[in-house]
Amino acid sequence: MTTWSAYRAADVLDTVATELARKGPHDRLLRRAAAGLVTIVTELLNERAAGVYGRRVALLVGTGNNGADATLAGARLRRRGVRVDAILVADNAYQPGVDELRAAGGRIIPVHDTKTADIALARADLVIDGIIGESGAGALRGRAAELATAIPDTATVVAVDLPSGITPDTGEITGPHINADVTVTFSAAKPCVLLPPGAHAAGTLRMVDVGLPPIPATPLARRLGDAQIAARWPVPARVAHKYTRGVLGIVAGSDAYPGAAVLAVLGAVRTGAAGIARFVGPAGVTAQVLGAVPEAVPGVGQVQAWLLGSGVQDDADQDAAIDRALSSGLPTVVDAGALEALVRRRAAGDRPASADRVLLTPHAGELARIMSWLGRNVPRAEIEARPWHYGHEAARELDATILVKGPTTLIIRPDGYTASQSEAPPWLATAGAGDVLAGIAGALMAAGIDAFDAGEMAAFLHGRAATRAHHLTGGPITATMVAQETPATVGTVLTAHPARLLP
Repeated sequence: MTTWSAYRAADVLDTVATELARKGPHDRLLRRAAAGLVTIVTELLNERAAGVYGRRVALLVGTGNNGADATLAGARLRRRGVRVDAILVADNAYQPGVDELRAAGGRIIPVHDTKTADIALARADLVIDGIIGESGAGALRGRAAELATAIPDTATVVAVDLPSGITPDTGEITGPHINADVTVTFSAAKPCVLLPPGAHAAGTLRMVDVGLPPIPATPLARRLGDAQIAARWPVPARVAHKYTRGVLGIVAGSDAYPGAAVLAVLGAVRTGAAGIARFVGPAGVTAQVLGAVPEAVPGVGQVQAWLLGSGVQDDADQDAAIDRALSSGLPTVVDAGALEALVRRRAAGDRPASADRVLLTPHAGELARIMSWLGRNVPRAEIEARPWHYGHEAARELDATILVKGPTTLIIRPDGYTASQSEAPPWLATAGAGDVLAGIAGALMAAGIDAFDAGEMAAFLHGRAATRAHHLTGGPITATMVAQETPATVGTVLTAHPARLLP
């Protein structure tokens, strides 16, 4: 998998303007983008429509560079025998592209000819979205919104640079927009293709290098690939022993939720990142943990990091253990039943550990509760609509790293820098999956990985192990299956960086 870095739209536009100020054809970036777009569209037509010649492609053409890319790509496609209809969303589309497409035999459908446009759209094998690009703001309106909703379910949709109607820098969706199967971006991605819910509208991401120089700004978001995850993985040294590899203390489970403890310990142990997992919990839960994971060590002892809260509920001894752990200043993963204690402490200024040593792992409902503990009533639906916004707000106010679980998981630092991972199949939305994730993250932090990297590495591995489990069944998976597939997944990922493999 490719590593992605996403930059704010304004930073990309500034770099484009600087590049175009240099000598050379004024439309050189547009033509390189169009050439790359054609290559990808041709691949998709060959895969999904059994060939290119005679296939129907509809272009949704706006007034900006994305519309220009679409028309120039349309002219190339027409010369390959594709039937191309350019549906203008406004009167002032990129004229050289319109002229070139018309000269190649493509049909230009003006904005007022709604009947012809609707027929062309309904017949399309593939639709190229070139309505709005990085300069867009908010949902589609008017004719653009009508066209977006009229795209047939049978058509493959390719977005140019980003899906129109998605807020470029945040991924927020406020109304009608394009849902793409594939988004083709050029040299530098926008955050919306990595940040949900916009990321879910982007589909599969493809990158085309148009020769843009490096963006002289800090990216807002990243998504690491296999080689970068492997490069960071804590592979034990030849002289390592179980204590030097790290000891993770786990306070988890309850009489009501003993399985959460079992799954958290399974995630930690089967990840292999740390040498020992110590478990602290009620006697009955401890017996279940040891029955399922005999490698676990019961009782309190010296540790290098903590995992707190998975399945914890109304237990005075565990609450006391959580308080001691939070006061220790050690690297800590905070889940479920320990979130409130951590939030209230840090909101009051009790912060013995820095942000790079504290990782909170809420889902949307838990993040809504975190916001309430911070004095703001935010419904879960609002969190799901703006996960980056509220995750960043919580990270900044608590001076902690926040992992917001979801179909696309975000790991957010207080400064807003964000990691995005979307490796998992939808089957991972199952009970106990978050406990396994917390165990993986805890083991990584016990091995010395900071909260931000540990959160992203855990989300990556968790999703990839879930995919592996799904491939074995062809259908549903359980959290236990995800934990079971973790060791083999680690081994597979490490092959992406052979130098990390043990001899």
